[in-house]
Amino acid sequence: MDAKKIYITPRGARSLREELAYLWQDKRPKVTEQVSAAAALGDRSENAEYQYGKRQLREIDRRIRYLQKRLDNITIVDRTPSDQTRVFFGAFVTLETEDADALSIRIVGEDEIDIARSWISMHTPLARAILGKSVGDEVRIQRPAGIITAEILSIHYEEMSAYDD
Repeated sequence: MDAKKIYITPRGARSLREELAYLWQDKRPKVTEQVSAAAALGDRSENAEYQYGKRQLREIDRRIRYLQKRLDNITIVDRTPSDQTRVFFGAFVTLETEDADALSIRIVGEDEIDIARSWISMHTPLARAILGKSVGDEVRIQRPAGIITAEILSIHYEEMSAYDD
């Protein structure tokens, strides 16, 4: 995979599209209405509701521009790799560290990182260390506390269809 491309699962792309639609069709019109109502009250320079609403609109517009640009540049990975014995984008991987601790992760794009679910970006040191590796391979992982060694115990993939939930 090209390190410069922005890879994402169908679920992640759908999530970005849903956020864009929500901001554009729901949240922005409501905030615009609130700003208009606050502006009608008079002096805008000392109107906290107006000031806050304008700031909120700028933040919404910034996020909308980001999402539009991001969606134009993503590459949706909607298929599992033909060689499912090796670690690639979208893989669920279980590792065992030298301390016999088990670690289960999924490799996803940077827009899909979810620490609670142990979904990590493909650009993290851990993901880079295991990409392309197979079950039984030992890898060295650079961490802030130093280098650790881990063995890949399992690799599996789920179908990454457009209806991935």
